[in-house]
Amino acid sequence: MNTSAPARAAERSGGSSVRIGALVPLTRPGWVEAGRHLLAGLELAVHEVNDASGILGQPLELLVRDTAADPRRAEAAVDELAALGVAALAGEYHSVVARAAAARADALGLPFLCSSAVLDELTEQPTQWVARLAPAQSHGWRIYAEFLLGAGHSRIAVATQPSVYWASGARTLRDHLAPRGGAVVDLDMSALTPAALCDELVGHRATALLLLVGHPEPAVPVVTSVRGDERLAGILIGAPAGQPEFAEWAASLGGDGTAVPFLRYLPEHLGPLGARVGTALRDRLGEAPSFVAFEGYDTIAVLADVLRTQGEDRASTAESWPRVAVEGTRGRIRFSRTPGISVWQWAWPPVQVVDRDPAEPGRFRILHTG
Repeated sequence: MNTSAPARAAERSGGSSVRIGALVPLTRPGWVEAGRHLLAGLELAVHEVNDASGILGQPLELLVRDTAADPRRAEAAVDELAALGVAALAGEYHSVVARAAAARADALGLPFLCSSAVLDELTEQPTQWVARLAPAQSHGWRIYAEFLLGAGHSRIAVATQPSVYWASGARTLRDHLAPRGGAVVDLDMSALTPAALCDELVGHRATALLLLVGHPEPAVPVVTSVRGDERLAGILIGAPAGQPEFAEWAASLGGDGTAVPFLRYLPEHLGPLGARVGTALRDRLGEAPSFVAFEGYDTIAVLADVLRTQGEDRASTAESWPRVAVEGTRGRIRFSRTPGISVWQWAWPPVQVVDRDPAEPGRFRILHTG
């Protein structure tokens, strides 16, 4: 397990600080760039909390653990952090990993505010211990399906890999599109090469291909192959999970990576807090912050508010989820019980469908909001 310098200092402090465990993918096969943005948001918010006298006069500390997109590693990290006396858990990007962490946190009675993972069924049964900032997958992907229909796409192909997350996304798309005249065909990338995928797209007369696969493999070679196939010149490539948000996508694909619509959880215009935080995050990251960095910041903003009013008692923190009312970078954050969602949910963060502008790949175009 990787532990940051501030985390090591916290572990030596003998309980003189208020500690939050942070679960972040920082090494492969985790999405390292997403983890870096998430951690930047978490750390910036901790820095600002401590500049404002901490939590009831005590410094706030992060104990950072690298999940590396491994559910078992996340479970072990939750056990370790609980034993170290953290007041709550924060973070995680990968949905399958967050689900494992949430189940363990629920079993241990440890509050967990999930920053970025969207899988609807984050826990098998309703729990008081877990809350989430990111919108549920079914909510965001239904908005994406509405975008597809509005853009005239009814014959949709999805390039998939075996995963609970990808299967859930494909099911949401199919359930929303089918009653409205849309058809979805699954193309299993564990059995197809990128070239063979192109043949399937032609055969199915698909007008849109959605990438429900990992990045960079096989997403990058699939995009390259489809963009280079003259038979598919008019096809839309989409990536609802958000791969094109990050600079690594643009660096890998260049112009081929533009005009690929994806989901992003930001408002059209940031308010004063969001604008200030965005500037600070850009300074930390050396690049434009993704929505994931804002999710990290908002996570600490919520937990700091709860800890100031409830102290470090874990049960009191869990009981406070329905009373949260915190001004975040993307709007006012409140949690509620939402049908079909097993955790306390912010319903809803702003949702956009955006893409990279072919004329200016560093600029994002807002195509649809929900």
